[in-house]
Amino acid sequence: MTEVEVVVVTGPDLVADLDLLETLTAGTATALGVAGRLVVAGSAAELAALVAATPPPLVVLPGPTPTARAVITATPEVVWYDPTVQPVVPGAVHLQGRGIWGLAWAIRHAVHRRRTPATRLAYGSQADQWGDLRLPTPRESVPGTSREPRPPAVAVLLHGGFWRSVWGADLMDALAVDLTARGYASWNVEYRRPDRHGWDATTADVAAAVAALTGIADRGALDLGRVVVLGHSAGGQLALRAAADLAAADLAAAERGGSSGRRGAVAASPRVAVAVSLAGVVDLVEGERRQLGEGAVAAALGGTPETTPRRYATSDPLARLPLGVPTVLVQGTADSLDLVDSNRRYAAAARAAGDDLTHLELPGDHFDVIDPGSTIWQATLAEVDRRIDRLGS
Repeated sequence: MTEVEVVVVTGPDLVADLDLLETLTAGTATALGVAGRLVVAGSAAELAALVAATPPPLVVLPGPTPTARAVITATPEVVWYDPTVQPVVPGAVHLQGRGIWGLAWAIRHAVHRRRTPATRLAYGSQADQWGDLRLPTPRESVPGTSREPRPPAVAVLLHGGFWRSVWGADLMDALAVDLTARGYASWNVEYRRPDRHGWDATTADVAAAVAALTGIADRGALDLGRVVVLGHSAGGQLALRAAADLAAADLAAAERGGSSGRRGAVAASPRVAVAVSLAGVVDLVEGERRQLGEGAVAAALGGTPETTPRRYATSDPLARLPLGVPTVLVQGTADSLDLVDSNRRYAAAARAAGDDLTHLELPGDHFDVIDPGSTIWQATLAEVDRRIDRLGS
């Protein structure tokens, strides 16, 4: 079996210490169980030749030179990375703005795309309106019976990054791969972030991405009655809001005397069976008062609770209680103490409001909760599996 090697190519005039990049490349590759190599291109022509000749997984840091940047194309086999904030190149797999550490995420993204390919599907016409779909290996029919295997449950993944555009869906790649290997269909969602498009675009995109599962299920079997929405950090807030919105829509339909048809053997439209917040921002009002993420809450929502009260009322998970959806609240003890605090308060308030909630507070930091090898993720998955298996029985 040929050993996988990730190659990182740097363009001319890149502002970075090459020894540091080489060390980061080697360390990240080793952690992923692959070989890693850094190659330096001395000119735009050499960069283009290397890109054309190097098989994936391939990460390219083109640098600032215009002729080198002209090499960036919408080639799906290449992950382009800029340590500085740069305009996103339409159609390209382009990560940017995360500094030197961002190279590690670019390498991970390239390797995950190579090892476990995803089908990228658009749920809207804008550049950021897409999701990566991964389907598990189909189960065989139950021996000795004519019963067909049940379609897989669906895991919708919503990334964090304090709602800022430099962070993207690649943050959730590892969880998407892990969930798919465990029998879930994974739908790793990208969405327009409010720093460039406004808060209403962000919330509309999340709702549209979940609704798009209906069209995806029409192409192949998915169990839309067993949808798990998992959000990390700021994505935790988005996940809980999406679950609350769908639960409210179900309740309104029931009060009108309609039937959502979601509790049958196969649901006709997505129903959030479990909402999972992974180190989530679950109290927007207090988060804004404490300047969480250097003012990230007010920047995302476009104002304070006093200037934009309706946005906080509809978007703040704490204000939406009871959610009416089974919830798993996950928090690492080595994370920000403000997140530990807000998650404890949210758990107490949710239980008092009557929600079915499991609060997992275990050793781990902000990124351990999205690391498939961590103890805290294993505990999270065990709880999600328990709840989903109960629905599938």
